[in-house]
Amino acid sequence: MTKAIAFTEFGTADVLHAIDLDLPEPGPGQVRIAVRAAGVNPIDSKIRSGAMRQVFPVSFPHVPGFEAAGVVEAVGPGVTGLAVGAEVFGRVASGAYAEQALAAADALLPKPAGLDWPRAAALLVAAETTYRALERLDLHPGETLLVHGAAGGVGSVAVQFAVARGLKVIGTASEANHERLRALGAVPVRYGDGLVERVRAVAPDGVDAAFDLAGRPDALADSVELTGGTARVVTVADAAAAKEAGVAFTGGGDADRSRPAVEEAFALLAGGGLRLAVHRAYPLDRAADAQRESEGGHAAGKIVLTV
Repeated sequence: MTKAIAFTEFGTADVLHAIDLDLPEPGPGQVRIAVRAAGVNPIDSKIRSGAMRQVFPVSFPHVPGFEAAGVVEAVGPGVTGLAVGAEVFGRVASGAYAEQALAAADALLPKPAGLDWPRAAALLVAAETTYRALERLDLHPGETLLVHGAAGGVGSVAVQFAVARGLKVIGTASEANHERLRALGAVPVRYGDGLVERVRAVAPDGVDAAFDLAGRPDALADSVELTGGTARVVTVADAAAAKEAGVAFTGGGDADRSRPAVEEAFALLAGGGLRLAVHRAYPLDRAADAQRESEGGHAAGKIVLTV
């Protein structure tokens, strides 16, 4: 048996509870990993609440979580290049909020020796989401990018990718996170009423594109106004709001860009150009608290679970 955190009905974080599951056996092309850390992402809460049931239908009990870092425990038929004992990170197939999880072998990458478990669990979704959005925006050095929710786990990686690509970055965040954003190379502005005027004050030549991670009601409208149209605004926060605003939504249905994203992240890490901030690491049995904090929207970096 193995322990996991699951929910058996949609609702608030209160529906999350510990359960015992049979130890999963890897099938063809799969491995089982002993999870050391799991990433907590905003989509986890949206799936748990039922808001994503049309896009991500689940069967109960459902174990949340898409990304984990851990040690290979068992290898299924047909797997080459991964052996028991290998330290890996990446996407999992059976839910990351667990002591053990199944993953497709080709969805995992070797964990660099200098990357601890929490930061390894924080890397993949942030890097892949960033890479996919920036690719879609087709930005060029010297252009100005507005990032909504710039201090969070994905936002802070997006800022650093963009800065490394030669972009000017303006990031929205609460004032408590402004110094951190400056250290990452962004120009911070406070979100909320008056955002358009505040952004124009620091970007008198205009904003070329906007990347929304916050999902605030006014973020897309402000982005359209600042960029002068809908063509170069992309959000990962709310598909329905994106459709209503006429802007692009990028999510699970788009082509996975994990490999090039992680390659870019590794290059930045090696050169000291990427800081992976873990806002807080919760033990697995406090997954509900982790999701509540994630939903609060003020994390300065990634929230993870440790096992």
